[in-house]
Amino acid sequence: MSTRHARVLLLSFGAAALVDLVSLAAGFTPGHLVAKPLLMPLLAAHTVARGGPRLLVAALLCGWGGDLLLLSDADPAFLVGMASFAAGHVCYLVLFRRAAALRPATRARGALLTGYALAVTATVILLWPGLPAGLRIPVAGYSLLLTAMAYGATGLGRLAAAGGALFMLSDTLIATGVADWPQLPRPAFWIMSTYAAAQFLLVSGALSTLGARPAPRAAYGEMRSTTP
Repeated sequence: MSTRHARVLLLSFGAAALVDLVSLAAGFTPGHLVAKPLLMPLLAAHTVARGGPRLLVAALLCGWGGDLLLLSDADPAFLVGMASFAAGHVCYLVLFRRAAALRPATRARGALLTGYALAVTATVILLWPGLPAGLRIPVAGYSLLLTAMAYGATGLGRLAAAGGALFMLSDTLIATGVADWPQLPRPAFWIMSTYAAAQFLLVSGALSTLGARPAPRAAYGEMRSTTP
């Protein structure tokens, strides 16, 4: 595909994210139901247009599956959706192995590893009593995989590192809701804003580090203005 196609797809992702967030902020459920399923396919198509790695596209499509399943409030759908996201994290982790040889280990990354380990341990311990019994082990296992992905993203530079951290924040917000913790006003807005930004930053970091055609500058600037 051409650079023009990549630009159009990225702008379309930004527009869908904006519609979704405005709908969530306004409490307009139909807008959310229409816009949310468009996000990851548009970002995946942009990745293909940029000549991005197949594993990156696969990670986004797994996220799409999770997005669709989490539109349902049923516990089985939540578990299958979590499994779909977990498959996406595995794709990310395999992809991030390529960056290990490009960026040598540093003291900063060592400190991040310690910080992430402490964060996931504290989160699981705090959430455990409030989680339904059938979700405790799956949530704990998923949290470990998510944390490994977030740490792996730090090997791709600041953009991907920020994406991994925001993904952790987004999923932690979901978990606090499942555990019946007090929530911010319009919790779905904060979940989706951090999630959309996380996936965009992970894609941007991966494309810039692992090789792809140059990003359209105008689209990149406009995209940043539509995400947190």
